[in-house]
Formats: sequence, C-alpha cells, structure tokens
Amino acid sequence: MMDDQIYLDYAATTPVHPEVREAMLPYLGESFGNPSATYALASRASEGVEEARTTIAGLLGCRPTEIVFTSGGTESINAGIKGVAFAQYLAKVGDHIVTSAVEHHAVLHSCQYLEKFGFDVTYLPVDRHGLVDPAEAAGALRERTVLVSVMTANNEIGVIQPVAEIAAAVRKRAHELGRAIPIHTDAVQGANALSLNVGELGVDLLSLSSHKFYGPKGTGVLYLKRGAPFLPQQSGGGQERQKRAGTENVAGIVGMARALELAQAGKQSYQETCRRLRDQLLEGILSRVPEAQLNGHREQRLPNNLNVSFAGADARELLRALDEAGIAASAGSACNEETLEPSHVLLAMNVPLQQAAGTLRFTVSPETRAADIERVLAVLPDIVARSRAAMAVAAG
Repeated sequence: MMDDQIYLDYAATTPVHPEVREAMLPYLGESFGNPSATYALASRASEGVEEARTTIAGLLGCRPTEIVFTSGGTESINAGIKGVAFAQYLAKVGDHIVTSAVEHHAVLHSCQYLEKFGFDVTYLPVDRHGLVDPAEAAGALRERTVLVSVMTANNEIGVIQPVAEIAAAVRKRAHELGRAIPIHTDAVQGANALSLNVGELGVDLLSLSSHKFYGPKGTGVLYLKRGAPFLPQQSGGGQERQKRAGTENVAGIVGMARALELAQAGKQSYQETCRRLRDQLLEGILSRVPEAQLNGHREQRLPNNLNVSFAGADARELLRALDEAGIAASAGSACNEETLEPSHVLLAMNVPLQQAAGTLRFTVSPETRAADIERVLAVLPDIVARSRAAMAVAAG
C-alpha cells in the first residue's frame, strides 16, 4: 500500500500480520511436504496442521476433532449449510431452514441453491437497526426444520446479532418439538473484536475466514460439533477426517492459527482503538455532511464499522472520487460494478432506495491514524455535495 493511501476497507480484507508471515515461512520452504504422506518431511507438515488445529480449537472452546480446515469463509459456509441440510434430507428428517434476510450472500445463495432441491427457507425479518428477534427465530421452527443460520456480525452494517439469545430460544422451542436442530453462525467478521467461544454462543457450526483477521487468504475454518449431521460437499481423499477432501494448505493453516491467536489476545485493545477512530469519523460526518444517516444499531455493532447513507448521492461516484483522493472505502453490497442496486441488507431494514443508493462503508483498524480520519473529513463533504448536484442535474 502506498504511503499516502488511506485504507478504510478492513472488512473486505486485512494485511497479513508480520508474525503470521514468520510462522508460515517454514512450510513454504523446508517443511513443504504433503501432510498425508508417511515420511519424515510429511510428518513435519502434518504436525504443523495438527498443532494449528489444537490452537484454534482452544480459542473456540471445542475439541480439535471438531475443527475442519477449508479454503475460506465461503467454503466453510457452503459446506456447513449444505452438508447439514443434505444429511438430514437424505435421512428424511426434514427440509426446512431458517435464516435471516441480512445474511452474507454465501449464506443466502446456499439457501437459494437448496430451494432448487425442494427445501423451504424462512428468511427472518430484522428491525430498523438490522437485528433479528430471538423470539421470531424460535417461532419460525417447524417439525421439519433441519438448520438455523444467523450471522454473528453483519459484513455491511457491522451489527452484532444476539446469537447466544437466538440459540437459547431456538433450543427451547426445538426441545418442545422433540427435536435437536443444528445452529450455524457465520462469524467471518467477528474474530478481531468478539469472543468466538462456541459453548457461550450455543452453536453447532461456526464459519471463519483467515484473511479477515490478518491471516492469509485462501484459508478458513468450519467448526462442526461432534455428532452434528453432516454430508461432505467435496469428494476425493480422506483429509480432515473424511469431512473435506483435498490436500491441506499447510502454510495457510499454520498462519491462520497464529493470526487467530493474535486477534483473540488483542481484541480488547482492538475494540478501544477502533471505536475511538470510528466515532471520530462518524461525528465528523454527521457534523459536516448534511442529511448523512448512520445505518445499523449505534452501539450494538462492530467497533470498526461505519455504514453511512448520503441520500441523493451515487455511491459509485463517491467511491471513485475518494479513490482519486487516495482513500479506499467500500459501498458494501449497495452497488455492484456495473449497475446501481440497493443492498439487500438495507432493504431488509426498510432504508429508502434513494438513501441506499448513496451508501458507503468505512471500516478502520488499529493501523488507522487520527490524521487519516481528518484527511477523509477534509474531502468527503465536497465529494458528497458534487455527487448530489450531479445526480440532481441528471434527474432533470
């Protein structure tokens, strides 16, 4: 990253921590063996994988045998949702899934895929803050429900869902139905700031992606509780105790374990630093940009996330102008590369279309400086004003 570039898109990806790179290096060099082989070189690689598995299990509060390594968050989510759903479908247990309307597309598209096979999916609504009501989640259960999936924290608006409360309500209702219904959470955005203890969360499956917490890209985790119904979604060898075929990304796995160690150990400091920077940016925007609107719960959100709508502006133009000023931000999913489309998250919160079309997501990190925030605030008001003026002219 150039010295004069201000990066405010840490929800999209993070740089690899120096200690993580150092941990990975031996497995990119002398310990390069295939962990499935039987000679000494392979044993060193296998030991690295198993040590990483034990480390991650300790951080999540589960057994090492309940950790499945994947290629990232998307695979973990797909494997978890489809694996649990198809296993119970084939066992004739049921064909109904409960999720929320504001999930990441990896969850929503997995559910839509299952609908093609005859699954029925209930998409829970959210309130104006983007929160799921635990009582509604429990109330959506049926005799044929096979899975509930609600994210830990939203990738667009940063809202932290009451997963433990949702899980407790679901388990109580499932008990009344005489059922054991697995619960999955997409925790991809939560590792830097939140505890991921699966016992405290009350979940049976949890998905993580290494590059969101200063680890390497292409590596992820699926926590799969012992005894949970599961049909592997990838065929081939017998890796990951028959749960996920394919040669393990040894260096990536080792790096991910170190990254998660660092993230969980430093989460208190991360929260405090990011919250201060985020609030500096929010207060500056609200005081300097007319009609700016914060999306999502003001307090119950990730400490580094700021999702703001500038009604009457075009998010694509805002991002282009910010990029020209040396500032990298995101529109979340409010816009795609070609056409202006409203975010499904914002629509679920009943945010007006004109407001959704001018939405930006800023995500800070401990590496962000107060001076960076001031530089953004120095240029953003004019950028928004120019975009609003251009949109008004175009509208006639």
